[in-house]
Amino acid sequence: MSISNLTDHTGYWLRMVSNAVSQDFARKVAVEGVTVAEWVFLRALFDDDATAPVLLASRMGMTRGAITKLADRLIAKGLVTRLDKEGRGQKLALTAEGRSKVPKLAGLADRNDAEYFGTLSEGDRAALGQHALGRGGLAGVD
Repeated sequence: MSISNLTDHTGYWLRMVSNAVSQDFARKVAVEGVTVAEWVFLRALFDDDATAPVLLASRMGMTRGAITKLADRLIAKGLVTRLDKEGRGQKLALTAEGRSKVPKLAGLADRNDAEYFGTLSEGDRAALGQHALGRGGLAGVD
């Protein structure tokens, strides 16, 4: 009976690529003083004035506890602030420094993506994303 090698499986290679992409991006954002999870958090806040932690948790596929820990770290870094919305609960918002950091981090993400996937056609990239989402989504961030 013949047993296939690990390298015979596309999933193996996708995992290897995923690890390389993630590790390279983590190194790039670390230079800017944030983790990948913190970048995702900042980007999730960027399009809104202020967002409830429960909504962020839902958007990011994380627990409220994980959101609280990320928020605390980003508040300590001066990138996020907590707002009390007149008794309607807390909301989180980017500080001016946090808001100015997001475009730079987005540029790093775009360049990292182009380094790894720039040779793929738009259709191939879209198909990869649609297939992953159709299979229950992508893995969460650390």
